Amino acid sequence: MARRRTMPPLRIGMLGLGTVGGGTLTVLKRNADAIARRAGRSIEVVAASARDVRKPRDLDLAGIRLQADPFAIVDDSQVDIVVELIGGIEPARTLILRALERGKHVVTANKALIALHGNEIFARAQELGLIVAFEAAVAGGIPVIKTLREALAGNTVQWLAGIINGTCNYMLTAMSERSAQFADVLREAQALGYAEADPSFDIDGIDAAHKLTILASIAFGVPLQFERVYVEGIRAVTLEDVRYAEALGYRIKHLAFAVHGARGIELRVHPTLVPTRVMLANVNGVMNGVMIRGDAVGPVLLSGAGAGAEPTASSVVADLVDVVRALTADPNNRVPHLAFRPDALSDAAILSMDEIESAYYLRMRAVDQPGVLADITRILADSRISIEAIRQPEPAAGDATVPIIILTHRVGEAAMNAALARIAALPDIAADITRIRMETFT
Repeated sequence: MARRRTMPPLRIGMLGLGTVGGGTLTVLKRNADAIARRAGRSIEVVAASARDVRKPRDLDLAGIRLQADPFAIVDDSQVDIVVELIGGIEPARTLILRALERGKHVVTANKALIALHGNEIFARAQELGLIVAFEAAVAGGIPVIKTLREALAGNTVQWLAGIINGTCNYMLTAMSERSAQFADVLREAQALGYAEADPSFDIDGIDAAHKLTILASIAFGVPLQFERVYVEGIRAVTLEDVRYAEALGYRIKHLAFAVHGARGIELRVHPTLVPTRVMLANVNGVMNGVMIRGDAVGPVLLSGAGAGAEPTASSVVADLVDVVRALTADPNNRVPHLAFRPDALSDAAILSMDEIESAYYLRMRAVDQPGVLADITRILADSRISIEAIRQPEPAAGDATVPIIILTHRVGEAAMNAALARIAALPDIAADITRIRMETFT
């Protein structure tokens, strides 16, 4: 039997040795044999950059040139592939583009950079016949990008819905399971390292919107369009809403939606009531979950760890293996960065929120006197908004106002906005109206 020719190791330069960088190095070294057998050659980290090269690290750095300047790694002729794990926009954007100009393939976990500058980066990579792999940019260790790009390539993707921010999911789960208030679970999430000191990137929905931008582009074959995503966070969700939703058979989840309908594409991130019978409603804690519906396969749920050192490293290393496998392929016959050929991307319209339809959960407080509920239901009827259910819990002792909970059937957002403006103007409505969208996935 002929002996197989041994290929030289593929040499990796890592930018960043933080949580994900350290996890990637650990997985590459621990699983080196299995990775080499899958890739056809070994993968070795030969250089890495870190802000503080003297900082003690519980990592095996043997054989790795450690330096502070990431540009030196990009320019190093001994590096074949650059793994960017710095995060943020700059200098990551400049480093990736420079790596491409130096003829190096790139693996990144940088969702913000891909969402905002991916069109530019992928176009340059395509011109140079190079690969930019980014599985770890969305949902940590869950292979959702590979699933959309490859496993579901025979499907027309109709919609996807995802819990893709672990911080929001942890907080909403804690509010549900422990009857904890929003401010308390936020402090707890910060103490556990799930939320930053400034948590706005997570709890205001920006992180999820970056990830949705990427998923929608791959699912529907459209350019990355972060600026067209409707974004709403979870700051306004109260324990009261969580409890009322559960009593009605729902859980509140912070969901990212991409829907390709007859009129165009919906891109939206917001809190959502999900029926407890739906699998996505039972993805809890810091876990992520993405449900995808293809015309051939039907609904598929991918669930797992959406962050963390080794789960995210799992995706980074998988990308490295894919790059190695693709090195011998004609650049024009590789899997396209955004699943569809660059000259075949669609210009399908992205709908505004006024153009979408949804069912709604409404919570308001009204003066406890006859005729108020009739006024509210009349306004909804005038706007052709059909009511599914109404709850009017007993007011607390001595309370002059009463909560009113309404679930509606699907209706256009513009019609709902107009109706809520009229209801809010009623003299007997005592506070701001809470509105949370609902999806039944039927």
